[in-house]
Amino acid sequence: MCAEKADSQTLKEVTFDEFEPPSYEKWKESAEAALKGAPFDKKMYTKTYEGITLRPVYTLEDEVPENDVPPGCAPYVRGTDAAGYIKQPWKISQYVNAVLPEDANAALKEEIDRGSQVIHLALNRGTIECRDELNPEDKHGIHMVNLQDFQTTVEGLKFSEWPAEIQCGASAVPMLGMLAAHLKKKDAWDKREKVSGYIGADPIGYLIHEGNLPCSLDTLYDEMALAARWAEKNMPGCRTVLISSDCYHNGGANDVQEVAYCISTAIEYIDALMARGLTISEAAGQIAFSFSLGANYFMEIAKLRAVRKIWAQVIDAYGGDAEDQKICVLARTSAFTTSAIDPYVNVLRATTQTFSGVIGGLQSLTVTPFDEAVRESNDQARRIARNIQIMFREEFDLLEPVDPAGGSWYVENLTKELGQAIWEQIQKTDAAGGILQQLKDGEAQKAVAEILDSRRQKLATRADRAVGVNMYANMLEEPLDPNGHSAEELAEIRGEAVKKAQEAAQDCGQELEKLDPDGRSEEQDVISDAADAFLAGATLQQVRQALNGSGTGDMTVEPIPRARWTEPFEELRKRTEDYEKDTGKTIDIFLANMGPVTQYKARADFITGFMEVAHFRVLGSESFQTVEEAAKAAVEIPTNYIVICSSDPTYPELVPPLARMIKEGKPDATVYVAGAPAPEYKDEYLKAGVDDFIHVKSNCLQMLTDIQKKEGVI
Repeated sequence: MCAEKADSQTLKEVTFDEFEPPSYEKWKESAEAALKGAPFDKKMYTKTYEGITLRPVYTLEDEVPENDVPPGCAPYVRGTDAAGYIKQPWKISQYVNAVLPEDANAALKEEIDRGSQVIHLALNRGTIECRDELNPEDKHGIHMVNLQDFQTTVEGLKFSEWPAEIQCGASAVPMLGMLAAHLKKKDAWDKREKVSGYIGADPIGYLIHEGNLPCSLDTLYDEMALAARWAEKNMPGCRTVLISSDCYHNGGANDVQEVAYCISTAIEYIDALMARGLTISEAAGQIAFSFSLGANYFMEIAKLRAVRKIWAQVIDAYGGDAEDQKICVLARTSAFTTSAIDPYVNVLRATTQTFSGVIGGLQSLTVTPFDEAVRESNDQARRIARNIQIMFREEFDLLEPVDPAGGSWYVENLTKELGQAIWEQIQKTDAAGGILQQLKDGEAQKAVAEILDSRRQKLATRADRAVGVNMYANMLEEPLDPNGHSAEELAEIRGEAVKKAQEAAQDCGQELEKLDPDGRSEEQDVISDAADAFLAGATLQQVRQALNGSGTGDMTVEPIPRARWTEPFEELRKRTEDYEKDTGKTIDIFLANMGPVTQYKARADFITGFMEVAHFRVLGSESFQTVEEAAKAAVEIPTNYIVICSSDPTYPELVPPLARMIKEGKPDATVYVAGAPAPEYKDEYLKAGVDDFIHVKSNCLQMLTDIQKKEGVI
């Protein structure tokens, strides 16, 4: 019956002709009405740390035709592979930060068994510097002294089956020699051509971290060329230059600085390699980049898209072909944005950063475990980090879309503007003499420090928010169990291992002599000679010293300190917690809530959240109907910090008498008013005894630090 009725009627074609196409002007009119007089330009435009102003809305008129190229086509803004992740998924590359080789081995096996696809060796600072002794403060990353440590770390893991990822520091030669020695000892040398991945040096990155180099930069460039040629012959699937942005990102840099300085570094390396006889194809084929993924979701997508285009332009300028222009991008979620307070929130941070990295496009991704800022990551933390990537691949089907951000008016414009800003910074760096000159002059360090200061200032005033740290603090939080070995235990265990290694290395002088740059020939296979030295028992330190020859590091710069965004607030809270443990006392804040709940509650909640950031205890849930009652309670309660909470209309009547009564009964009291004062009343409040005002623009960090100083915490 229904079908007959439907057949007897002609369905009308649905159109949208009755609707007038919306215009930007009409939208702006509606937006201005909703703002109720607030300035449109101030409220609706956002300036980023990169100096880019984000508009409130993007339209068809904002299309970016130059980015409208198919994926897999130069300049690769939409990806270096036409099939995206369908044919070649990004690699899940999870590292472990255990110090002891045996602990690292167990964790690495677990990673590979449970879904990680890369043998990712995160070396500690001493190993990267090729120092035998373990610094007790250096509790993150694998400590290796000799071949035995390397073999203990990778026991049961086959480099012919799983790609490797090792950030080697100033030179890749020692670690390539270590790997070659391992393969020879395992009778796997005939499978060396199957070894793939990134065993890469970044001497300028090392210089930024340490402030100096183990030998001359020319010596390190010679080693870079040696490693490139050796890898091309023996391990053609390996790249031996791995430029990491961590040295900038973890210093607080913005995305323009991070990418521009890394590309400028790559230009320096290309020039050095080509001066030593490599072609642009050979040089570009050895370089990979590792970028950190920050908290600005769309900016990180744009960063990865922009860097592909910029790299293609750079290599094209050198005469490289379309294949040479394809950049190799590794990434890791940000260590800079991880917090030691409320660390489980780091899972959410890592998830959004992972998402932006995958959408932006990359070859390999590392997710930072949520507890990295606190301890040597445990099984649970590594499992969560690993599964974030697995879920994106297996449950959310992110292997399917190719450049899902492509065509978005917002993302395409952001990609364009960010790319232009990066290119301008590259040109500025080049005009100033290159990245090395910028570092020698301290200009790059100064520029990064300025961005860090800006980030910290916005965090202090809570213009930027770190959940659980400067906003929404958890007063009941229990610190993470530090687990693992203490610094003393590590020093004892590794001290014994170092002693044995050095005793075993006493008879390898002949092999080490071959590594001296002053005596070796141009045809000499230096990496194979390094492998022989390791097989003879040499330590990393001995090999590095032999490679240095009679030369010394002749370059020093001001290093960029490694930082985390939330450290000032973490230190603030820890001071209070330590004070409570040492004295048994708490720092209490009394709220003088005036009038009915609806009159004071919003501000009382704001003040509570404000004070709990420093782990101060907030007292006073009841309300007072008269200033006499409130003053009496404020004077009697054993704290000198009182906050008057009510509404703006009531303040002119309440604040002056209440502040005077509190100061008369408790002269040492510090009296605050919740909320910014009306200009016409501010002086009257101050004369009555108000010390300060707490509102959304207050410097939270400074105000709470001042309270700690008054209490003798600092």
